[in-house]
Amino acid sequence: MNSKRISLPIVISMAFLLFGGFQALAQTDDVNTPLHLLEPDYPIPYGAPEEDSVKAVLDRVYTFLEENTASGMLNTKTNKKITDPKKIKGDIEFEPGSFRLTSYEWGVTYAGMLLSSEVTGEDQYAEYTNKRLQLIADVAKNHKVKEVRDSPIHSVLNPGALDDAGAICAAMIKAKKEGSNAELDPLIQNFIDYISEEQFRLEDGTLARNRPQKNTLWLDDLFMSVPALAQMGDYSGDSKYFDDAVKQVEQFSARMFNEEKGLFMHGWVQEMDDHPQFFWARANGWAVMAMVELLEVLPEDHPGYSRVLTQLQKHIKGLVKYQDGTGFWHQLLDRNDTYLETSATAIFAYSMARAINRGYIDGLAYSPAVLLAWNAVSTKVNEKGQVEGTCVGTGMAFDPAFYYYRPVNLYAAHGYGPVLLAGAEVIQLLNNEEFEINDSSLQLLQK
Repeated sequence: MNSKRISLPIVISMAFLLFGGFQALAQTDDVNTPLHLLEPDYPIPYGAPEEDSVKAVLDRVYTFLEENTASGMLNTKTNKKITDPKKIKGDIEFEPGSFRLTSYEWGVTYAGMLLSSEVTGEDQYAEYTNKRLQLIADVAKNHKVKEVRDSPIHSVLNPGALDDAGAICAAMIKAKKEGSNAELDPLIQNFIDYISEEQFRLEDGTLARNRPQKNTLWLDDLFMSVPALAQMGDYSGDSKYFDDAVKQVEQFSARMFNEEKGLFMHGWVQEMDDHPQFFWARANGWAVMAMVELLEVLPEDHPGYSRVLTQLQKHIKGLVKYQDGTGFWHQLLDRNDTYLETSATAIFAYSMARAINRGYIDGLAYSPAVLLAWNAVSTKVNEKGQVEGTCVGTGMAFDPAFYYYRPVNLYAAHGYGPVLLAGAEVIQLLNNEEFEINDSSLQLLQK
């Protein structure tokens, strides 16, 4: 045969040239593709959520809580359910459940259920709250004496800390304003008397504790006092409660707000020469929520209104600087090597959404951060309606390890109310505004 033989090197070279040609045809480059439209690999859903998807999260949380929190009383001697409210006395206890009905965390949950009904128009959420507040009121009728130490509502009858009083008091007032028939007024007054007259204060009237050190301010206590005082000012018409609420915001801020970062430190001790600053996320959540809830009932002509509004705006501006790209905030806000925490993220989403809906901050600037935060939170509500990634109850420390290694738990009660509040307020935001993906980014659509 006279056919010419082709050398192996030439064959290999031709193969590379051919492959390179095909590769060139398939290549994505700046000439043949609008690269700015490539789909990013977001770890959290990006964009405005559908209202139905937000409502589905609320429903899952509601169903889990309805099935896992007590709604009745048992006789401890017979272990039988008490069906007659007049017999709810003596040897009684709440039915088995996973959460305490009289805790401050559940005060937040009651408020979240009420708001969910207000926004969605569906009664079951408010019924959850009203049924349990009615139960507490029924017990209180028969356990009126403060010396009743074995009462299942001892912390209601005889509060010993702001944690016992503030959040549940605010929720009770909201329930009354929304039509609850439960006899809550004596309990509300008892709570307010404790906050106003019995809780320890510094000489200038700032609410304080004597733990872990003497004369300690806990940032958490803004929420454990201010919303109750504010609601009572609105409910009673007595401006002294507004005055006290404003004073607390201003005097905590003067000591604990870092102007450069736009964040609050968690704790402040009067006797310290230096004040170590640990910017714990959930405490900052309690603070920002307290200011939002104060402003919504504080008369605009009150002398402190503009100062509280300015403080809120500075805080939100600071918080947004530290939001993670996933939409969450970190356990210590300014330390990115601490874990991403759910309850604080939900509180920030609620507070910022409500601030937008009430006109306290610019929705054009801040609503994308709110929706990103909600999308993040929604990934932490599992199919059972349990909230994942919530830090357990946390004291105060002046070293980083304490905050870095606080456990998270599905039954950390702090996560449930904030998720309900955030979802409800985000639904309101979606009803108020329209959003679009504009040049690949989420933007509020200006009308």
